[in-house]
Order: sequence, then C-alpha cells, then structure tokens
Amino acid sequence: MAQKVEKFSDLEDSFFDYIKDIVYATMITVDKKGRPRARVLLPIWEVVDDRPLGWLAVFKTPVKAAHLANNPHTTYSYWNQRQNCVFVDSVTTWVEDMETKRYAWDLYTKGSPPGVGYNPRAYWSGGPTDPKFEVLRIEPWRVQVLRGRDLHSRIWTAETETA
Repeated sequence: MAQKVEKFSDLEDSFFDYIKDIVYATMITVDKKGRPRARVLLPIWEVVDDRPLGWLAVFKTPVKAAHLANNPHTTYSYWNQRQNCVFVDSVTTWVEDMETKRYAWDLYTKGSPPGVGYNPRAYWSGGPTDPKFEVLRIEPWRVQVLRGRDLHSRIWTAETETA
C-alpha cells in the first residue's frame, strides 16, 4: 500500500537517488484519440519553492508538438532492474523565452541533480540560441517513488492536484 506524504521533501532524497541511478525516463504523451505514445529522454530536475520542477531539452517534433498542444498532461517513468521506480505525473509546456532556455541549458551542463545531464552542444552546436534547441517545462502534480526490494511506495501530490 502506498503512503501519502504531505511535503515533497518527505520523498525528495529517494526521488533524486533513483533519478541519479536510472538517469533516463520514459516520457508519455497522449494523442487526440487518447492513445499514449512513449519515448525515452533525459529530463533534469530541481526543487523550487519546495516542489519539484523539471526541464527537458528536446527537438520539437511534429508528434510531440501536436500531443502537447492537445493535452499537456504527461507522465515520466523511471525504472531500474532492482525494481526501483519513480513516476511523475505533470503538466508539460514549451518554454518560449531565451532567459529560461539559457537557464535550462546551464542546468544540463552542470547536471541537475549532479550526475544527471550532458553537454547539450552534442545535439545543438549553436548553443542555447540554436533554433532547433527547445525546452519543455515539467510541473509535477503527483510524484510516486517505489522501492523495489519491499515495494515501499510514497506519493506526493500538489495541493492543486488535477487527477
């Protein structure tokens, strides 16, 4: 049985430990017919005002753009062979301003959390102003961490949960 926690800080250490171990997440979006689509990507995370906040450097593909335009609700799923999991239900939106794109670029470069990230120049040689460099802002409303060895599960939800 899952244990609900009131504050994200109650599961924050496990959240970051598992993400640092697993690194890649499966991002799930939904098309206009309600069909899910999954792809493996590498979001980065931080905590702002006691809540998790994610950033995702991506190419703005037609499918991803159409899915998010129709329904910004997404899920990010992390899993490893020890059955440790993180599930992040969120609202994901495109970042339009250059200041935030530069901010996300810097987080990727330094690693957020440390050990998770990469040099984005490998994909966008023009730096954060590269016209193909796009960033998604991930605002979680529900986070679940599951420890595989005993299936201990904790769930945090934002006060404004939109199930």
